[in-house]
Amino acid sequence: MTGKLADNRKTTTAKPTIAIVGAGSLATFLAVALHDAGFTITEIVARDSPRSRRRAHALAAAVGAKAVTANSAALDAALLWFSVPDRAIRGAASFLADALIARALAHKKATVRFALHSSGALSSRELDSLHTAGVAVASVHPLMTFVAGARPGLTGVPFAIEGDDTATRVARRIVRKLGGDSFTLPAARKAAYHAWATLTSPLLLAFLVALEEAAQAAGFTRQDARHKSLPIIRQTLANYSRLGPARSFSGPLIRGDVETVAKHLAVLKKRPGAREVYVALARAALRGLPVKNRKGLKRLLRVP
Repeated sequence: MTGKLADNRKTTTAKPTIAIVGAGSLATFLAVALHDAGFTITEIVARDSPRSRRRAHALAAAVGAKAVTANSAALDAALLWFSVPDRAIRGAASFLADALIARALAHKKATVRFALHSSGALSSRELDSLHTAGVAVASVHPLMTFVAGARPGLTGVPFAIEGDDTATRVARRIVRKLGGDSFTLPAARKAAYHAWATLTSPLLLAFLVALEEAAQAAGFTRQDARHKSLPIIRQTLANYSRLGPARSFSGPLIRGDVETVAKHLAVLKKRPGAREVYVALARAALRGLPVKNRKGLKRLLRVP
């Protein structure tokens, strides 16, 4: 290998040029984060619809890239990063793989060497069609929530990575430059991992909605419930981080106070959604937390 070729390969893998496939919330966050970390974003590849094109143009302007559709993409980056809904990954990869193969047949220089997707539930095999075009693939999922109107930091954020050896090595370097921490996740465990990830944020929010419903039973508005609940929520999370779950546990269950729990269940009959969540979480506490009067609580909660 010549010195020039070796230098080019080192540059490509250390800080590859990147084309982002998608223009939604995650694509927007990733493109901006990568740009801020010094990566060159060449293209924002979006669907050929007015809404997607508008988003792509706005994002491209923010990161100094070109807004294109799959049909017009130059595909001149070293790395394709798919940030589209799970159901669209395989189809988008197949379409772009066909485009790369067509270019190879036309003796056009190939620059795409790696492809990543950011699904938490799906493995890198969603990108298998790109193997035919000589592209190494991996899945790279940040354990973080991305919604419009919020821009979380990536320092210390864990990224689950699996896939081809060469692609995962490049992915780890990118994650490191973004400030995140990568870990290897076997493809067979991705569904379980994503169930855990879903509990950490989306279903946590579902619990908080149930919390608001319970507060309404006490005469508070949902807005007031959010405001008044935040101090204890923050302290509970701080305790959980520092002390672990068992030493952070408090309330009537740890005391084995069946009478108080029975009163809770009675008053929540008018709020069946909140009551259902209360019972499910109380049963979970019986399984995994230090609870007194376990037999009495099991009878009350009708635990099999």
